[in-house]
Amino acid sequence: MTEMVEELEEKRSRQNAEAERHRRQRDDLNEKTRQWADKRDELNSHVRKLIDEANARRENRDKLNSEVREVKAKRDEWNEKFNDFSDKVQGLRREKMPKDGVPVRRIRAELRALEKTHMTSVLTPEKERSLVEQMSHLSGQLQAMEKEIEQFTEVRVAEQEAREAKDQAEQFHAQVAEVAEKAQAEHDAMLKLYDEADALRKEADQAQEKFIEAKLAADEEHHEHIEHIRLVHDFDKLITGIRDKSRRAKREKDDSVVKKEAEEIFDRFKNGEKLSTEDIMVLQKSGYL
Repeated sequence: MTEMVEELEEKRSRQNAEAERHRRQRDDLNEKTRQWADKRDELNSHVRKLIDEANARRENRDKLNSEVREVKAKRDEWNEKFNDFSDKVQGLRREKMPKDGVPVRRIRAELRALEKTHMTSVLTPEKERSLVEQMSHLSGQLQAMEKEIEQFTEVRVAEQEAREAKDQAEQFHAQVAEVAEKAQAEHDAMLKLYDEADALRKEADQAQEKFIEAKLAADEEHHEHIEHIRLVHDFDKLITGIRDKSRRAKREKDDSVVKKEAEEIFDRFKNGEKLSTEDIMVLQKSGYL
């Protein structure tokens, strides 16, 4: 009986050690689970911030692109006005030009041709001097004709309107370039933020996978811990049962011995022997008295 109890206690001890080992592994895995969950939540929080910032950049880009379209429309409007005023100026110049004179456009064409020859050809000093004199003559002739034409108020007004229209168009064109550059900067910043968010989202997904992996392993260790604890309790019940049975058997044996001894004492009492105090106590314990 004693050997059986000792064997059961040894098995119980092994199961208890296994239960403790699985408990420690479960607790370690639960700590890893919390760490992965914290990392996942931190990454997802950062992703949300990046997405919010990227969306704000996109909203700014869209506003700037809308502004670009509006400014382009104004630039195109002033370019159209400039073209109209330029056509008006050319019409007035043709109208005011002397009828018997050489057209301004022809003089300009001749002057450009001479300037090209002067820049691209190798000339003798005499030819170069003659060419320069022709260019000077044509330039003076052109200036005189321009001055004569510009004496007319209609021409001066039309030219002023054309210059103002051109200035307006150029200002709006510069504004288009400036706003478009800002819109492109917002677009580039938006794409960069989305790329960063995608990279962090992948890290968060990996952290989630590690979280699930650790959680499943922790659950398995918890199951093993509970199973070994159940076996420990089963061994406790077996050991307790065996010990209770052993104690009952011992009591029964002791009772049998006491009863036999009491019978012997009672027989002596009946035969007239004098009983000691101890003998009387045995009789009381056995129920004879």
